[in-house]
Amino acid sequence: MNVQIRAKDITLHANTKAHLESAVEGFTKYQLDITTINISVIAEKKGVSVEFDIHIAHAQPVVINQSDDNLDAAIDLAIDRAAKALRRLHTKVIDKQSGSIKELETLDA
Repeated sequence: MNVQIRAKDITLHANTKAHLESAVEGFTKYQLDITTINISVIAEKKGVSVEFDIHIAHAQPVVINQSDDNLDAAIDLAIDRAAKALRRLHTKVIDKQSGSIKELETLDA
């Protein structure tokens, strides 16, 4: 998994980068084939904008945009939204793989 963190018009401290990287490592629990994650942190007139661009093999990319006045709040909200989107995609993939009730065989007792 390739992770790229980009900051525009703002400086990211080491603890903020570590927080982003630990959150990205947490995305692996959904067992999706994540190829690349691009994180953009952009300073705006009123606050900060955070964008997660998550590319998954055999699926459409997941793009999360979050704006807030506080940098840490914007990052935490974006992480929560990305985790929710990945959880939903994981559930969709698992439900597609499992068969229907009609396909189950009956056991003779």
